[in-house]
Amino acid sequence: MIDVLQVIINGLLVGLVYGLVAVSFVVIYRSSRIVNLARGEILLLGALFIWTFTLGMKLPWGIGVPIALVCCVGMALILERALFRPLIGESPFTVFMASIALLILLRGVAQLVWGAETRPFPQILPSGAWSIGPFLVTKRLLIGAVLTVGLVELLHWFFMHTRQGLRLAAVAEDHYTALSLGVSVRQAVAVAWIMGAVLSAVGSVVLLSDQIVSLNAAGIGLRALPIALLGGMESVSALLAGAIIGVGEALASVYVDPFTKGVSSQILPYVIMIGVLLLRPQGLFGWKVIERL
Repeated sequence: MIDVLQVIINGLLVGLVYGLVAVSFVVIYRSSRIVNLARGEILLLGALFIWTFTLGMKLPWGIGVPIALVCCVGMALILERALFRPLIGESPFTVFMASIALLILLRGVAQLVWGAETRPFPQILPSGAWSIGPFLVTKRLLIGAVLTVGLVELLHWFFMHTRQGLRLAAVAEDHYTALSLGVSVRQAVAVAWIMGAVLSAVGSVVLLSDQIVSLNAAGIGLRALPIALLGGMESVSALLAGAIIGVGEALASVYVDPFTKGVSSQILPYVIMIGVLLLRPQGLFGWKVIERL
């Protein structure tokens, strides 16, 4: 029984941390109705910026990480203004194909600038594990899970109780309605892209601290996408969705993978994603749109 609970705890922490990356999908979708499949590549570039300004330039991480965050914000603004702002109002298919093109482009840029070799990520969060009774809890994941809960609650407060958050909520409802109320849709979308970039960079710190950075880190984005869809693309409450998928994946990796050649834990999140799209497209907490004729 203790072994099962240990697996559940590990899965819960991992799921919550991936939920942080999932929220970066949500904040952009809420404002622009764009599902940016290149979130993983943006996270990868954020991680490479952090490596460059810490281990690459030998700067303390207290200085290097803020500089990297500024670079992430600049990159997000460039992508939003150059590529996605002109696509506001275009068909979903056009936006979808643009996000795929951006995914390939950013991965190519990462390989061109930094190369394909692996790099050590700076140890920003403590390594090792804490012993809590009979359980071992990874320090990095526990801190990341607490950080995720705090950021999600902060975002919920921001969207519900601040002027800028309410503007973003109006934009999420309908662009034309927001414009009629005097809300700048372009400014709101730019703010959402900045928030998404910062969340992706924070996610890279939690998931990659004292780990290895390679081009494969971009896959984190696609692993977080099922969590975003399960929670609802309009809802920043990705905690429950992350817990469900994280625990399910952990249990599958221990108890089902030995009989499926290690496949079941890899495909389970996407099986859940397909089920959500078929049975409840708005997710657990998303908005169900009712149109009146």
